[in-house]
Formats: sequence, C-alpha cells, structure tokens
Amino acid sequence: MKAHLILTAVVLAAFAANAMADDPAFDATHPRRAEVNGRLANQNARINAKEASGQMTQAQGNKIKAQDHQIRQEERAMASQNGGHITKQEQRTLNQQENHTSQEIKNK
Repeated sequence: MKAHLILTAVVLAAFAANAMADDPAFDATHPRRAEVNGRLANQNARINAKEASGQMTQAQGNKIKAQDHQIRQEERAMASQNGGHITKQEQRTLNQQENHTSQEIKNK
C-alpha cells in the first residue's frame, strides 16, 4: 500500500511538472518560482508519507493539500502578472504561507 501511494505521488508530480513546462507563463528556470514550487512538492510528499504511515488521516492530508493548492494557485497568479516570474517579496509571502502549512504537517 505504501509503495502504491509513493508511486502515485511520483506520477502526479511528473504530470504536474509536464503541465507547468507546457504553460508559457511558467518559467521553469526562474529560481524563486522553482524554490517555492519545490517546497510545495516536498510538503506534498511529507503529507503522503504521514498518511501512509497512519500518522495523519486522509481527511487531514486533504485539508493541508488544499492549502498547498491555494498557495500554488496564488504563486501562478503572481507569476502571470510578472512575465512568468515572482518578486522577492512575493516569494517571502508564499514562503510564510508554506511555513504555516509545514508546521501543520509537523504537528499532525
């Protein structure tokens, strides 16, 4: 079961990466965007691992994943207004939101 969840997470991450690469508003080489999106992917993997180990219920995981999804949507909206980039201040704002979500993952 655990291997199935990990495989599913890897497939979904690959699909998301392909979708972002096809999006002209996504500049995959922009370091601020890559850092924010890398953290989101890491948090998703942490949630999946906690769900698989029984430390977190699927409902709890889904709630936190919804928060991460909101952060990702906000990041994409910010980038679409800046030619595919986010500003340093936008990165700080998104990182603060990710820090809050990371604490929620840690505390479950």
